[in-house]
Amino acid sequence: MNPVPVLVDAHAHLDDEAFDGDRSELLRQIQKAGIIVVNAGSDLESSRFSLELARNWDFVYACVGVHPHEAKKAHPGYIGELTELARDPKVVAIGEIGLDYHYDFSPREVQKEVFEKQLLLAKDLGLPVVVHCREALSDVLEILKKSGVKKGLLHCYTGTLNEARDFLDLGFYFSFGGMLTFKKAEDLRKVAKGLPKERVLVETDCPYLSPEPFRGRRNDPTRLVYVVRSLAGIWGISEEEVAEITRNNAIELFGLEC
Repeated sequence: MNPVPVLVDAHAHLDDEAFDGDRSELLRQIQKAGIIVVNAGSDLESSRFSLELARNWDFVYACVGVHPHEAKKAHPGYIGELTELARDPKVVAIGEIGLDYHYDFSPREVQKEVFEKQLLLAKDLGLPVVVHCREALSDVLEILKKSGVKKGLLHCYTGTLNEARDFLDLGFYFSFGGMLTFKKAEDLRKVAKGLPKERVLVETDCPYLSPEPFRGRRNDPTRLVYVVRSLAGIWGISEEEVAEITRNNAIELFGLEC
């Protein structure tokens, strides 16, 4: 029997304070489980922390960026700082960036400006982007089209299959996490079934969105297997095949060495 392919958690936040008490122990568990982690930044501080994790643990890769929630706090020199961080070989994308019209923690015009500037940075550096989008798909699509960025990930995708087609045309990928396992997420499972398999990744978005049967508890990359199991049922293939497909997709998107 062939060994199970390495799993890739395409979007995690291991820098989050929820892991402050046992981060090193958890990282050893993740390493033992053979899981590769792409850790996303949400501001300059978390981006620096994400890169530090990636430098210290060979199975961790970093994304650096300013989340739309934090856009209003971006100081004038943030692009310069992100540029320096992004030149490190362990940084594989600019992210998590985008728009969030659900919470509006930052003014929408500020969100757009910060999003656009980070897209320009990604284009200049030849890096893909990791996009957060909540109730803002049309604006995200318009800004991405104008940016010229041709490769990226819509993480924790919750849009429709029809809406996904425009992003597919741009060369984007889609990742699914614990929500895929929720009992009332039938519409989301239909979307996952309808997307091209070569454009789908799996994620945890930990410490958030724990899959069933851990819903409501702290999430972590060791629970990625439950997302893989759900996707295997949706696609009608084995968990091993899902692991291999999504791993290869992550390698193609991020240029991972695994």
